[in-house]
Amino acid sequence: MTLLDGKSLSAMIEEDLHKQISSLAAQGITPGLAVILVGDNPASCAYVQMKAKACKRVGIYSVTHEMPNTITQEELLSTIAMLNQNPNIDGILVQLPLPTHIQSAKVLEAIHPQKDVDGFHPFNIGRLSVNLDTFVPATPLGVMNLLKHYHIDVSGKDVVIVGMSNIVGKPLCALMLNAGASVSCCHILTRDVSAYTKNADIVCVGVGKPNLITQDMIKQGAIVIDIGINRLESGALVGDVDFSNVAPKCSFITPVPGGVGPMTIATLLQNTYKAALYRLEQRTKI
Repeated sequence: MTLLDGKSLSAMIEEDLHKQISSLAAQGITPGLAVILVGDNPASCAYVQMKAKACKRVGIYSVTHEMPNTITQEELLSTIAMLNQNPNIDGILVQLPLPTHIQSAKVLEAIHPQKDVDGFHPFNIGRLSVNLDTFVPATPLGVMNLLKHYHIDVSGKDVVIVGMSNIVGKPLCALMLNAGASVSCCHILTRDVSAYTKNADIVCVGVGKPNLITQDMIKQGAIVIDIGINRLESGALVGDVDFSNVAPKCSFITPVPGGVGPMTIATLLQNTYKAALYRLEQRTKI
């Protein structure tokens, strides 16, 4: 059994990015990332702080717009419009979830597609679905980069994805299909998830339920990608997989923490750098 070490790989990605961003700065461009944080959800606040620290490590300028839970949708859209027009901001992301009185879909669609470093805009999702170059959501792209780093070719493999969110499951399904995998998608209405996972070469799960994937649901030698993250009453962080019992059956498995999580932030940084390259490209055309 081999652990898919996202923490080490993310450090390597950050090291490479620091060099690339330094080179870009020499051409007069510093990548800029704007984060919009609505409310004081502890998990969201912690995640935003982690993003800010990661930006600082690689040389990305970052700014966080903190807004109260009571902010109106119109005020939020106005801030996004302002950031869309700011030439020094290459990437814009809105930390989810948003308060219930705000339509998340409308807010995400307001971000200019070339600044949509989260990859949630319908324009970018559409390009992903037909395998064109675009911004891809950071978590699923981080999964694919982690597999690539460990020389795991998904082409021809039977892949099961448990959890069909717009942020993780659906774009990961598209990425796997684009890479040549045969993909089965399980969700809350799937009657027997184990009927799919038992024969899968690769199982990816991200639903937010501890111990959802158990030993009897995985075949010997399977590859398991645990995208879930849950905090137990003891304070421990765990994924959606019963790690201690499932890991011995696996050829590869991601730990939680230290697996997919660090790859999400590293990939977001890569997307921000990519957006800055668009700015450089536009400048050279003038």
